Amino acid sequence: MGLKDVEAGHRNEAGIATVIGVLRQRLGDQLQTGEALRAQHAHSTTYIPGQLPDAVVFPESAEEVKMIVRACADHQVPVIAFGVGTSLEGHVNAPHGGISIDMGRMNRVLKVNAEDLDCTVEPGVTREQLNSDLRDTGLFFPIDPGANATIGGMTATRASGTNAVRYGTMRDNVIAVTAVTASGAEIRTARRARKSSAGYDLTRLFVGSEGTLGVITSVTLRLQGIPQAISGGVCPFPSVEAACNAVIMTIQMGIPVARIELLDALQMKACNAYSKLSNSETPALFLEFHGTDAGVAEQAAMFAEIAAECDGGEFLWTTNPERRTELWKARHNAYWAALQLRPGAKGISTDVCVPISRLAECVSQTQADIASAGLIAPIVGHAGDGNFHVLVLLDPEIAAEVDAAEAFVERLNARALAMDGTCTGEHGIGQGKRAYLTQEMGEGVSVMRQIKQALDPMNIMNPGKVFAFED
Repeated sequence: MGLKDVEAGHRNEAGIATVIGVLRQRLGDQLQTGEALRAQHAHSTTYIPGQLPDAVVFPESAEEVKMIVRACADHQVPVIAFGVGTSLEGHVNAPHGGISIDMGRMNRVLKVNAEDLDCTVEPGVTREQLNSDLRDTGLFFPIDPGANATIGGMTATRASGTNAVRYGTMRDNVIAVTAVTASGAEIRTARRARKSSAGYDLTRLFVGSEGTLGVITSVTLRLQGIPQAISGGVCPFPSVEAACNAVIMTIQMGIPVARIELLDALQMKACNAYSKLSNSETPALFLEFHGTDAGVAEQAAMFAEIAAECDGGEFLWTTNPERRTELWKARHNAYWAALQLRPGAKGISTDVCVPISRLAECVSQTQADIASAGLIAPIVGHAGDGNFHVLVLLDPEIAAEVDAAEAFVERLNARALAMDGTCTGEHGIGQGKRAYLTQEMGEGVSVMRQIKQALDPMNIMNPGKVFAFED
């Protein structure tokens, strides 16, 4: 299925009307049906067409979530959980209509256990809000996907981001969740103990389930101590291949780099223009090190030696917080900067991930593919774990451009899979990558489908995402 071919599914008109009436009576103004608001809750930051829910409801407690889901279950009406809408593969679209559950009012930090380095939060808490609340404890939550996403959304999509090379992904940092399943029951997947062999790992089942198994109502997270010292900097390279080789050597030597981000020359040009930087418009690595004063200096020196061996330029690093903030703000704004390369264009933001030893080869082949296809498509990536992103800029009204972009995305995914990689390192499947999941997992998708059918036999939980409900 091409991204442009996302289709609407069957709508249960009578059930939807009944549920809206029931929820309006019980929740009053917490339920809204205005078209503009519904459009916001189908918004995608890529070019996949929006598919609007029939109503948006704003619960303020887990009890209200249970009530909403039970009403939807009684009348077989779809439920789509919504955080802040930063997903990239059509995750929050409503192809069958239904009810969007906006978790924004469930935004309380429920408990911080500083001695145990963990906390429990409601799903509407954003990562920036959480780290602001944690600041006085000397702790922080390290997962940083760039956007100020909600913890619930990050859990549902198994997000990662710039710090994953050191601190892991949401898979590694979620201890437990509570979630309302399709029956309207709330379950708890684990206790706070740091390890357990008590039965199936239900936590990992919900992390990355993209709302297809239940609505997350709380998340218990691992926390980290704020480092004594942080340094960061930029290093230019003559080619993307040279930069990737430096990344590979850095990881293989065991340097505990906290962030190591790749930007190709086109992306660096975009970031310079958008964020008012003056870096050389060549491929580059943005890096950050966490530790002691002596430790971060030693790590920076070791990387500088690796960079020189890979024909890199001077590694300019600093411990100055303002300069580091400027650097990472530019990196986080890379998507918006890239869009300015072709004003008015839409983008297919796609990602793949390969074993670190294949990174240089995969990125180099992808660059050659972009050039031969005549596309405008900057590359940026979390290179330390073999994950990179390509933003293909196109006019969605020109069929030939859409066809060329989608053909490129198909080749990119095939390339990653041929290298024993994955079709998505962190964006998830949603609607856009369903076909590639089948190519990647084979019969594994059948097992996923059986789990889905067991937990959600009526297919009301975010239907149309990840895989087809039936063969």
